[in-house]
Amino acid sequence: MSVIPPHSRPLQQFYRSGPMPCPYLPGRMERKLFTRLVGQQASGVNSALSRAGFRRSHDIVYRPVCAGCAACVPVRIPVAGFSPNRTMRRILRANADLVPGVQPASATAEQFQVFASYQAARHSDSDMSRMGMTDYAAMIEEGQVDSRLYTLRDAGGALMGAILTDRLDDGFSAVYSFYNPDLPDRSLGTRLILSLVEQARQEGLPHVYLGYWIEGSRKMDYKRRFQPLEALGRDGWVPLGPAT
Repeated sequence: MSVIPPHSRPLQQFYRSGPMPCPYLPGRMERKLFTRLVGQQASGVNSALSRAGFRRSHDIVYRPVCAGCAACVPVRIPVAGFSPNRTMRRILRANADLVPGVQPASATAEQFQVFASYQAARHSDSDMSRMGMTDYAAMIEEGQVDSRLYTLRDAGGALMGAILTDRLDDGFSAVYSFYNPDLPDRSLGTRLILSLVEQARQEGLPHVYLGYWIEGSRKMDYKRRFQPLEALGRDGWVPLGPAT
């Protein structure tokens, strides 16, 4: 006789990847604990695992489980206590001419053109820089769990940047962002995150999840500028102060 009630949710199966070179810390190897998002429970699983420090990519949610290393620290912005600092207020003013918007998580050629330019300029040595339109569409459309694209467009309607976002039970998860790399003075990456914070505030959601922060990683430094910021550790979610 089964000990599982007949109408209970199916058990979630987790797997561990093999060792791969770490993309952030030279000379180290990474392994990931992961599971797939399938069925009607996918959105709830994504929300619960995001609170536990997991991230989504396509239809996979994962968390690093690297031997002898805990450098990848999940971080999130507590929306109620957040207020843009002086630099962020300048960024908001510099982009006051841009029009924010939201659309379904569906890939277009226009998006891919901006994405490809961003990869070539910022991450030319990464695997993502070799992605074609089909790969890009898979990244945007696979594994959707109440997912959408928040966008910024200029007065003529041209796409300046976008951020793929999952709506969770307790906030938004910033899955991936890209933007026009030829306009560094606009700080479009920061502007996109500020858009999510404002949207979360409007919807009464308490958190914006930013993925992993790694101390000393230049690619991750920007996340610590959003204060207050919380980090997930052994004692749960605790404040992570600004860099000194």
